Amino acid sequence: MGLDIARYQANLQDELNGAALYAALAAAEPDPLRRDLFLQLSQAETSHAQLWRDKLTAAGVHGEHFAPNFRTRLLAKLARRFGPRFVLPSIAAAEFADRNKYAGQSDAHEISAEERGHAAVIQAAAAAGSHGTATVGADIERAEPWHRAASGNNLRAAVLGANDGLVSNFCLVMGVAGAGAASKIVLLTGLAGLVAGACSMALGEWLSVTNARELAQTQIGKEAEEIEQTPAAEEHELALIYQAKGMPKEDAQRVAANIMTNKQGALDTLAREELGIDMTELGGNPWSAAATSFALFAAGAIFSVVPFFWLKGHWAIGASVVASGLVLCVVGMLTSLFNGRGAWYSAVRQLLFGCIAAGVTYGVGAALGTSLS
Repeated sequence: MGLDIARYQANLQDELNGAALYAALAAAEPDPLRRDLFLQLSQAETSHAQLWRDKLTAAGVHGEHFAPNFRTRLLAKLARRFGPRFVLPSIAAAEFADRNKYAGQSDAHEISAEERGHAAVIQAAAAAGSHGTATVGADIERAEPWHRAASGNNLRAAVLGANDGLVSNFCLVMGVAGAGAASKIVLLTGLAGLVAGACSMALGEWLSVTNARELAQTQIGKEAEEIEQTPAAEEHELALIYQAKGMPKEDAQRVAANIMTNKQGALDTLAREELGIDMTELGGNPWSAAATSFALFAAGAIFSVVPFFWLKGHWAIGASVVASGLVLCVVGMLTSLFNGRGAWYSAVRQLLFGCIAAGVTYGVGAALGTSLS
């Protein structure tokens, strides 16, 4: 019974966190249709929570205290600040990872299928936000604010970009420090590694976005030719796309015919629906992407270097380890937003692996420093 009570309590907390998160998304969502979707998900999670609360009551456990966990509070704040679309990919990933969490619990069969359904719904909502899915034509696409917002994966990219800078420069600094180099040499090496790494990341991002834009422009050009040469075939293709999304056949044909009356609107819609390309972005601006990548890498890389501005020797090394370790924990907590793990588990794991990597490079530096001297 003790194990069952612990399971009931964990399930109750999980469902209450889900209800609170979807309620926060609903409060931050400007579109009434999506707001209603999030409210329905919140109500469903609340009903699931009641199942576990009833089981706890039957087992003699009353008055369960609930406070939203770190992940729920942070995602809610991000949704309020940047809009639900910013956090939907992270939520969708976590829902997908947990879609079968009740499959092995014999007393949860009635809600297991609903949990899988929630994962599918939020995946569709995230995909619609990312690719600009429209079901009533180009006018809705232009009206919906999430089609023009930043990418839903910005949070993941920001966290991983800063993590790259932090870990790579932390290891570089520890390797040079392990070789017995003077503090000034360690500082110069760390700064050089920061600039070199940030420039490399920025160039890679610029090339990636530029190539993506060029490919998108080529594909759009071909789509424009097809609209000119075979408009009937394109209209039929568009109607089939809407049908596949659940629209009745007659409605899909009527919407497709209406869209095809305007060639530019048809091109915008076909690029979005068929190619997954947003005509207003074309994969983003390569220069802003490069600048963002540079800044994120540098922001992570600076923490292991800063102590060497003011300290020397072992004090500087110790301060660098402490500063880098703290930031590794923060990065780990942020990765919990899209890996489905707990915040503290992710923080400890990130700290452990980051310190192991730095320890290895310190040892290699010490060995090379001794042999070369």
